[in-house]
Amino acid sequence: MGVMTAPYAPQAPQATERHIAGRGTPDADWQAWRGLAELPPITAAELAPTKGRVIIIAPHPDDEVLACGGLLQLLHAQGTRTVLLAVTDGTASHPGSDLLTPTDLARLRPQETAAALQTLGLNDANAPQLLRARLPDGQVRAHLEQLHTLLRQLLRPDDTVFVTWRQDGHPDHEACGLAASLAARTCRATLIEMPVWSWHWATPGDHRLPWHRARRLQLSDEVLHRKQQAVQCFQTQLHDDPSSGQQAILPPHVLARLLHPYEIYFT
Repeated sequence: MGVMTAPYAPQAPQATERHIAGRGTPDADWQAWRGLAELPPITAAELAPTKGRVIIIAPHPDDEVLACGGLLQLLHAQGTRTVLLAVTDGTASHPGSDLLTPTDLARLRPQETAAALQTLGLNDANAPQLLRARLPDGQVRAHLEQLHTLLRQLLRPDDTVFVTWRQDGHPDHEACGLAASLAARTCRATLIEMPVWSWHWATPGDHRLPWHRARRLQLSDEVLHRKQQAVQCFQTQLHDDPSSGQQAILPPHVLARLLHPYEIYFT
């Protein structure tokens, strides 16, 4: 995840409705909602047939594990070739910090992703191919055409693209989703979107979420445990910053909404 900057102008009225502030919707509210448990199930093989590649687009280092750390393991187990594109290096997550400067973060956050992938067991010959777009953290919308061009060059017709949802509430997440949807349409690739910050601002049964497209991927205890351990690799995001007074980007109440024995995908 990355710093939450002001919503970009073209979607300001909508983005205001998806405001990321405070503690958000408690995880207990989500777990008490029957609709979540009743979503249609789906398997990794149904999400991503083995014949094509999977392209996972992460706005910031850590989004790939938070959104689909379970799926990554299942794709690896079925032999799917996976490409992981880090759109930014997450250098704006600690504004004003004396402990973690943008230069520090540019070095540390990609290292955290590498450690997380190793923790997931994805460090053999079939490990994901890592690509970095190095777009400015918090400013992906302003570089939308550059990202769109990169994706059009990368994607093939038999690819399945996983990206943060176009209305996820975080400007970078939404811009990545928009660029990926446009490129996937042009390249005739399959697009699947992933909610991340949606669990914060939305509420159970929220009409703003496309529940008709939602599918539930069940994770085994072993797969969930590795995902939980991989999240701990993102140490820059897990602790308060006394030098700036900023709270952790990923405090326990945020992680609680993202570390369940299932993952949700909008197909």
